[in-house]
Amino acid sequence: MKVIVESGATKSDWRLVSSSGEQLDRKLLPGINVSTANMEHNLETISQGVRAFGGEVLEGIYFYTAGIVTPDLRSQLEAFIRSQAELGEVEICTDLVAAARAVCGRQPGIVAIIGTGSNTCFYDGSEVSQKVRSGGYVIGDEGGGATLGKLFLADFIKGLVPAAVAEDFASKFDSSYEGIVAGVYRSDSPAGFLGSFAPFILSHYDDPYVKSLVDGNFRSFIERALKRYDTDRYPVGVVGGFAWANKEIFSRLCEEAGVRLGVFLPEPITGLIKYHTAE
Repeated sequence: MKVIVESGATKSDWRLVSSSGEQLDRKLLPGINVSTANMEHNLETISQGVRAFGGEVLEGIYFYTAGIVTPDLRSQLEAFIRSQAELGEVEICTDLVAAARAVCGRQPGIVAIIGTGSNTCFYDGSEVSQKVRSGGYVIGDEGGGATLGKLFLADFIKGLVPAAVAEDFASKFDSSYEGIVAGVYRSDSPAGFLGSFAPFILSHYDDPYVKSLVDGNFRSFIERALKRYDTDRYPVGVVGGFAWANKEIFSRLCEEAGVRLGVFLPEPITGLIKYHTAE
């Protein structure tokens, strides 16, 4: 049996699977990010997860999380995991590798992550390499939910949003200039704050202004990120809740741009289970 862990900022998804890929158990625990979150919190969550399956005979643990930026961090995490249970293989990888393995398996391809933020890489079937950096929600993250929220709020505070959409927005949210500025510049998660408006924006997709905003956000990602890779030769695998929620829109825009899509997943865990249990 194996444990596969896929962690984001808000939650970590722990799956116990058989060698044939059958899911035997699942635990949802707090999120882990080893570069930005408190390390004591990270280690306690990891310990809790390993202990939950510690009574099983485990072939290995395959751990994917954001923030694996140095070999020392990877070594520290592996040593800690091994101290919690008797294990065979321990593999610790970035969230970008998780996405690549989930949508490409062991075949080469281009990988797109589109959630609150966005990221891309090329995967040669074994290793990932980046030609285009994300830049985060301030100077990048084209295509993501936070950037869509940022574009909308920038227009809203300048009176550029059509009246009907603006009035509906004001009836559902704190639309005061002070409230918007506080949410963007003083909240604990500015990207999360910006991304929280994406469902509202998309609910008005039939409005020409909103359609242009949404399509433009995705087109910017396609042109500025995806097409910097060899999209004529390789398919693009896509993972992320925001992309999945807008699969029809995103797929149409990729087709218009001549970008061929491959596997499309809302989250990487299902693809990772297949990757680690396929014969």
